[in-house]
Amino acid sequence: MKVRVDSERCQGHTLCAMIAPEVFELRDVDGHSRVVREDVPPDREAQVVEAVNSCPERAISVD
Repeated sequence: MKVRVDSERCQGHTLCAMIAPEVFELRDVDGHSRVVREDVPPDREAQVVEAVNSCPERAISVD
């Protein structure tokens, strides 16, 4: 599984970073989320799916 954050849609609600801190972090400059681990390990996939479903802006996508 690969994960991406659309920086144009992200509003920095922090939910993804709270749910999956090993995969997402917030940028210091604008507070928007960024992916720190594009290739999600199998043991973190459930957390990433929860983050995708929790994003109010629908800024996170997975392949």
